[in-house]
Amino acid sequence: MIIVRNLAFRMLCIPELIIPPGSAALVGPNGSGKTTFLRLLAGILNPEKCSVRINGRTPGECRIGFVNEYPDRNILFSRVTDEIAAPLRFSRIHCEEISRKVELALGYAGLSHLTNRRIHTLSGGEKALVALLAATIHAPDVLILDEFDSHLDDRARDSAEQIISASGAASVVRCTQNMDAASRSGTLVALFGGRIRASGSPREVFSGLSGTCYVPFGWRDE
Repeated sequence: MIIVRNLAFRMLCIPELIIPPGSAALVGPNGSGKTTFLRLLAGILNPEKCSVRINGRTPGECRIGFVNEYPDRNILFSRVTDEIAAPLRFSRIHCEEISRKVELALGYAGLSHLTNRRIHTLSGGEKALVALLAATIHAPDVLILDEFDSHLDDRARDSAEQIISASGAASVVRCTQNMDAASRSGTLVALFGGRIRASGSPREVFSGLSGTCYVPFGWRDE
């Protein structure tokens, strides 16, 4: 469970927000503070007065996978296998075990053909999938995704969902402009102007957003 209390940072003003375990989606207009909020959950930002707890621990005490909206900003290394292996190497896992895990991860995602590729030769969608593999290969407690799906076609989205499901993360929090994807989350959070407009099940939240573009097309006539 993720609990945020007394958050007053930049444009964000959130007295309290509780996100149950499982999948959660964050939606809202551009400029509403969604990226800042996700970076707080990931521990990338750490304002003094804000309290963020993930199962009673701070983000810094958790294993967190984070994927940026822009594929190139996720990348640290020039080769695909080195990028995916990085979290394991930082954990000082034996080289043979790292190679085995990377090979399995690429195979499971259907990306074995990228094994010997250099990052700069990949498409935006391929870079996003490589970043997702790197964020999940160390079995994170929490997986945080900042509109990474904006670079994916339908086939790549299917691969991404497989990777996310296999990650084992107890909590997955994703910011998305894809309302159909948001509707499949267990919890939906609508953030407008730095404030929580609604939080709850997709049906509850979407009903409160009627008349806006933040409702799936298939739900608009219900």
